[in-house]
Amino acid sequence: MADGKHNSALGAAYAAKRPEEVAAIYDSWAGTYDADMSAAGYRHPTICLALLARHLPRGAEPLLDAGAGTGLIGEWLAITGYPQVEALDISQGMLDKAGAKGVYTALHRLAMGDTLPFADGAYAGIISAGVFTSGHVGVEGLDELIRICRSGGVIVLTVKNTLWYAGFAERIAALEARGTLVRVEETSPYASMPGETDTVPSRGLVLRVS
Repeated sequence: MADGKHNSALGAAYAAKRPEEVAAIYDSWAGTYDADMSAAGYRHPTICLALLARHLPRGAEPLLDAGAGTGLIGEWLAITGYPQVEALDISQGMLDKAGAKGVYTALHRLAMGDTLPFADGAYAGIISAGVFTSGHVGVEGLDELIRICRSGGVIVLTVKNTLWYAGFAERIAALEARGTLVRVEETSPYASMPGETDTVPSRGLVLRVS
């Protein structure tokens, strides 16, 4: 998924009110998504990959790419030493593109924010780039990621400032105070698409589950 205002498809996704609307928009966008994001200078996948590599040992498995889209991160994870990665996305069209890249061990068409059909502690690490953003997934999607990440594992995600200042920051602080997780790294705010104008900044987070 993406985080910016690159074209009418993304603008429509931000404005969507129901998950099925978001899925339909991404289904129709899947064919040009990679090229569109490249043209916009899309940064989230690269930043998330760097954060994951800094805090999760090579070969840790399995991982979940939550909001995988067309599999931009999955390709790089395989190259950099994380060969066991599953993909989750709301859009079947996006998952079809991701599956064609041959880098995921499983594909899951699911909506984040709902209960996920995975066991507690199922994953050594979770990466979620450009998902916690306007019209996509809010803070309600965080608890399930924590549940399915094993103790000592890491969750790498990006959060748009709109969400960060609307309850996400407070939720992270509360989970830290409770001892549920540790915030091991937080980037400074950055533009996810420097090729676009009027982009609200986001930040990258690394959370280690206790």
